[in-house]
Order: sequence, then structure tokens, then C-alpha cells
Amino acid sequence: MVWLACVLSGILTMDQAPSSRPNILFIMTDDHAAHAISAYGSKINKTPHLDKLAGEGIRLDRCFVTNSICTPSRAAILTGKYSHKNGVPVFNRFDGSQQTVAKLLQAAGYHTGMFGKWHLGSDPTGFDRWKILPGQGAYHDPVFYTSSARKKEMGYCTDLITDFSIDFLDQRPKDKPFFLMCHQKAPHRNWQPREDKKAKWAKVQVPLPETFDDDYAGKSDAAREATMRVEDHLTPNDVKEKPPEGLSGRDLKIWKYQRYMQDYLACVESVDDNIGRLMDYLDKQGLRDNTLVIYTSDQGFFLGDHGWYDKRFMYEESLRMPFLARWPGKVKPGTTSGDMVLNVDFAPTFLAAAGLPVPADMQGKNALGVLAGNTPAGWRTDMYYRYYHYPADHRVQPHIGVRTLTHKLIHFNKIDQWELYDLTVDPREKRNLISEPGQQAKVAELKSRLMALKKELGDEDQFADKPPPGGVDGQPAKRP
Repeated sequence: MVWLACVLSGILTMDQAPSSRPNILFIMTDDHAAHAISAYGSKINKTPHLDKLAGEGIRLDRCFVTNSICTPSRAAILTGKYSHKNGVPVFNRFDGSQQTVAKLLQAAGYHTGMFGKWHLGSDPTGFDRWKILPGQGAYHDPVFYTSSARKKEMGYCTDLITDFSIDFLDQRPKDKPFFLMCHQKAPHRNWQPREDKKAKWAKVQVPLPETFDDDYAGKSDAAREATMRVEDHLTPNDVKEKPPEGLSGRDLKIWKYQRYMQDYLACVESVDDNIGRLMDYLDKQGLRDNTLVIYTSDQGFFLGDHGWYDKRFMYEESLRMPFLARWPGKVKPGTTSGDMVLNVDFAPTFLAAAGLPVPADMQGKNALGVLAGNTPAGWRTDMYYRYYHYPADHRVQPHIGVRTLTHKLIHFNKIDQWELYDLTVDPREKRNLISEPGQQAKVAELKSRLMALKKELGDEDQFADKPPPGGVDGQPAKRP
């Protein structure tokens, strides 16, 4: 196999002995918006353990997803390829026979583990140990399965996934570096907190976002069509109790928002607690200095922004991923970066950290220079986005787009409507400039760049009309 030959070649030429290569701990949550982390300036919650991680390493301020939906993002992270190349544009089954970063690291002598939410339809490959939720999984007393067993575990999902991850670290062979993917379910819908957190957050009134009452004036029809408005589309299963008698209009919208956000942020607090547990474990076991720790989420999320929940759109709250990294001696503590890093860059970066070559067919870039505070020569200043999943589940129109350091151009393909934003003066994307006088040159420039990126990345509309078959909502291919 080509990828194995590449790995073996890399091993033979490496200067580092296996024992000196860094461990890699990759922690990923589901739907955790950067603006619900106080290290990113959150006005709605505090995340002391994530803040500590940021203070001990780097915070990326322009980390973006290439297709803002769970399963495609996970496939992009594993393969270093965009959806049209890894075959996962929507909730279809991931082909586990293809090259992944886990397989490459495993072949190079890493002890590999995957615990928590997988959500890729097929069973994990390239891992020495794995234990995952079926599909979305449950928050309380969830079922987990492995290659040989299926078992209901008693406890809270976020705590259990951390328990399994720590057990993997305890039981690992000590003469090998490890690559551990700890994938939390939280804070995915329908946001079921642990009881102590639920009681605490039930007393909190969460501030409304600036765009809470967005009327979508000037935006494309896509914004009005989307079925993820707080007032209309949060269900009784989401808010979990009946609204007070006589509540209607904007008051009812605010009440629903409060119920949504109280549970969401309570779930986030449990995540933060468990980040603390993992960091404490590394410190106590003497693993801190030789472990690259990454914290991210599979995409962003609307927290009442534009009146929405969920993700999918190319707007900033959905596009932006949190990304915190700590690597003592390699990453300077307390730093930030505005360099543009994408989820397809994660796999190449892990390989480079391990001293391995990056396969030529990976479309992402090695971002170690960014993490070290040294922007690599020729580093990207724009990025390509494509979203496919329509009409389910929230009727977000398919779209492609380009985001530069200062502007964003979006094309909603099926309805042939465009949106343009100047992010330097309008970071909340409230004013669509597409038809305004004086913007023609910028529109032409960005349209040209969008088509150039599309061509460079080999996007030939492979899944524009007919997504690949197989799998529904990330359900596992087989169940013991």
C-alpha cells in the first residue's frame, strides 16, 4: 500500500527514536462554539480549565471547518481531505479502508486509541483500542460498543468518556508514544446536563447575543428558509418543560433561548471539568512535557446568534472552530494566532509532530509553524467551504464560499443567490453588500478566487446532486 510505504520510508529516515516522539492527545467536543469559551472572550460562561490550557499554549482565532456538520468534519479530520475527496459530504458511511492519520501513526509505532463519539457509520480502523457510542449516543447511562462487546455503562457520558481515556493511558505500553482521540458527545443537542450542573444553571439568566433578533433583511432566501429558529423550531424535547402560561411573542422566544442555553452551558461545564481531569492526569504521570494536547470541536454552533441554534451555514459562529494547543518547549505559553487553520490541517500537523512525512494526497497543510508562532512562508490567506446537506435536517440551502482575512463571499447554488460581507467592519455579518454600489470589483475578485480554489482542490461537484449511499445519521455498520 502506498501510504504504508510512505510511513515506513519516513520511519527509516527519522532522527527521533520512538521513545522521544511526542504523545498526541486530541480532545474534541461536538457543537462547542468558540464563543462559549471564556478564553475566546465568552460573555455567557466561564471555562477555567480550557482557559488554563489556552494560557499554557496557543489559541487559534481563525480555525475553520470546511463543511460545518458533524460526520463530514470528522472524516476531514481523519483524512486531511475535503468532503468531495474523502467521500463523506453528508451523514453517509465513512469508508474505513482509506488512509487515515490513525493508520499512519499506528504503522509508525504509535499506540492508538479512540473513545467516545465516532459518528462515522463504519467501525473505527487504525486504533489499537476503541470504545464508541452508537450513533449520537445517550447522555445518561449510555451504551458503548467495541469490536467484540456492547454494554450499557452507568454514569454520565462526559465523565465516562474521560474514564475510558484515562484507562487507555494507564494500560498503554510504556515504550510507545500514544495517539489518543477523546471525543466527547457534549454539548450536542438535546443538551442533557448532569443533575448538579442542571440545578446550578437553572438559576442563570444568559445574556442575549447581538444578532438575536436578526430579521435577515438583505440576506438571501436561505436565511429565511432555514428551520432552526429558536422561537419556532426548538422542540419540547429540547426545552424539556412547558413554558409559563400566557407567554408569547418575543417573551416566549427569550424563554426558549434561556432553557436552551442553560442546558447547553451546563453540558459545557462538565466538559471543562473533564479537561481538568485529563490535564491533571498528564501532570501527575509525568506526561506533560512530551505531549501535544489539542482541544477543538467538530464545528461551531449558533447560540441564539441570528436567532438560530445548530450550524451548517458559512456564517462565522458556525464556521469557526475553537482550537487550543499545548506542547511545552514547542508552543509558547499564552500566545494567539490569526493564521487561518482548517480541520483538514489537523492530520498533516499530527504527522509532522510525530516526525512523519505528510502524504502528497492530503489536502491539508502542516500547521506546526503556526503553533510555534512562526507563520510558514506562503501560508493561506483564504479558504474554501462547501455545504451539501439539503433539505434535511434544517433546510439550510447548499452553498459554497470563500473566506479571506477580511471578506466572505457565499453562493447558495440551488437558488443562485449571493452574499458578501466585509468582516473588518461587520464581523456579525448583518449587512449583505452583494448589490451595493462600489462592491463590483470586490465581488469579481472573490468570485474568481472561489472558482480557483474549487479547481485547485479538485471539487468537480461530485456530490452536488447525488450524495454517496450508505449509512443514516452515523449509525454503526455492525453491532455486537
